[in-house]
Amino acid sequence: MPKILIIDDEKVIRSTLKEILEYENYEIFEAQDGEKGLEMIQNDEFDLVLCDIKMPKMDGIEVLTKVGALQKQPQFIMISAHGTIETAVEATKKGAFDFIPKPPDLNRLLLTVRNALDKKNLVQETKVLKKKLSKKLDMVGESEAINQVKETIEKVAPTDARVLITGPNGTGKELVAHWIHQKSNRESAPFIAVNCAAIPSELIESELFGHEKGAFTSAMKQRQGKFEQAHGGTLFLDEIGDMSLSAQAKVLRALQEHKVSRVGGDKDIKVDVRVLAATNKDLKKEIAEGNFREDLYHRVSVILIPVPPLKERAEDIPLLVDKFLGEIAIEYGTAKKEIEADAIKKLQEFPWTGNIRELRNVIERLVILGGKNISTEDIKKYANY
Repeated sequence: MPKILIIDDEKVIRSTLKEILEYENYEIFEAQDGEKGLEMIQNDEFDLVLCDIKMPKMDGIEVLTKVGALQKQPQFIMISAHGTIETAVEATKKGAFDFIPKPPDLNRLLLTVRNALDKKNLVQETKVLKKKLSKKLDMVGESEAINQVKETIEKVAPTDARVLITGPNGTGKELVAHWIHQKSNRESAPFIAVNCAAIPSELIESELFGHEKGAFTSAMKQRQGKFEQAHGGTLFLDEIGDMSLSAQAKVLRALQEHKVSRVGGDKDIKVDVRVLAATNKDLKKEIAEGNFREDLYHRVSVILIPVPPLKERAEDIPLLVDKFLGEIAIEYGTAKKEIEADAIKKLQEFPWTGNIRELRNVIERLVILGGKNISTEDIKKYANY
């Protein structure tokens, strides 16, 4: 049952609102002035506050301002018989959901209360999902190699510098890109990832820059490209070493001029994106062989972040295994399995050519096929090494 606090110095108003809202199955609390209301908010958790503006001791705007500094914040609906447009705008800027004049219209009041509570639920659900995503994208490890990567991310993330992330397949290059985005000033804007190796060369330009209707046989309607979709945020070009030379030329122009043109179009579209790129190839070798543009390499590699293979950070394997065991248990809806210390040591001896991705697959296999406690026998039988 949602908890609603009514802060108003007029007892008649409090009683009327309480009667109306209790009839709608809300749990109602009352405060006769701003000071008492603020104290109750600090000591309890409310879903919604209906707050008068003109009150003795502390007015409603001051209450709203002070609550804005708290970690847990209820939704606020401001009510007043003396409200003006300026007051309503000020309240909204300080975080109020809405402003209702006195005497409140019953239908509008109930609709606004429902909408405010819906927004609070949506905000909470979004926070939970972000927390789950953040946990899933957590960079696990305390080895010197991975700590160097973390330190570089902390330094480069708040800037708009372009970053080239290198390393073998399965090391977590996209995870590094996600971390840079999450710690940047663009965090609330889109993060758009493109796997350049997975898109046929004849379609990569349409994918990146979009196309106009009729630009080619299957272009039945206009389409935005990834650069436009990432406007204001981050564009991650994974496996950039596999991009065609013609697409490389267009990417270079986009980075130089901050604008793109769709396939089949002649109009320039301004874009504001931070480009992060990743590759498992030696781009300097690709340049020497004529497969990659040197000028594009220098554009995307302002900062280089090499991600170490798992065999160079074997001391992180116990932490990674524990993480994967927990994730897999949640995915399968089962109890988290334990793993014997000797089994962990055995895993640390493997070369892990597929790196973290391979380790995760092996742990999933051991969870499915191994015993209640994963043993060295399970490792020998199911790890395929």
